[in-house]
Amino acid sequence: MCGDWELASDVVQDGLVRVYVRWPRLVRNSGELAYARKAVVSAYLDHARRRSSTERPTEPDHTVASSEDVAEAVTTRAALMAALAGLPPRQRACVVLRYFEDLSVADTAALLRCTEGTVKSQTSRALFSLRSTWEDSPAGEPTEGAVSW
Repeated sequence: MCGDWELASDVVQDGLVRVYVRWPRLVRNSGELAYARKAVVSAYLDHARRRSSTERPTEPDHTVASSEDVAEAVTTRAALMAALAGLPPRQRACVVLRYFEDLSVADTAALLRCTEGTVKSQTSRALFSLRSTWEDSPAGEPTEGAVSW
């Protein structure tokens, strides 16, 4: 309905508050589920009818410098993606599933339809290759597969 997970979470929470307030009457009449659905829809419609938020944006303070170096973060991520692209498909899949998707060895093995030992060895080889890409460079930056800006 909302198209936005955060807004949907807020709408459901508002709907649950409405259900909680009316709970004793709902249980007596056994209309909990229908009222809950109606409460969520009504909460969404109420939110959509509001003219604007009560929050007021402020101007950014340009006198304070940001401590984050966005260019370096973008460059490092691009180099990491290039290094991952240089790995063989099975090694790349193991690294992505284990460290980006945070799956266990057993879950990764089931998803790739291989043994847990295969996942461990492929992950080990991939990490060795990725480490050597970064450690062989003088400044700790990737050497092979790096994107030049």
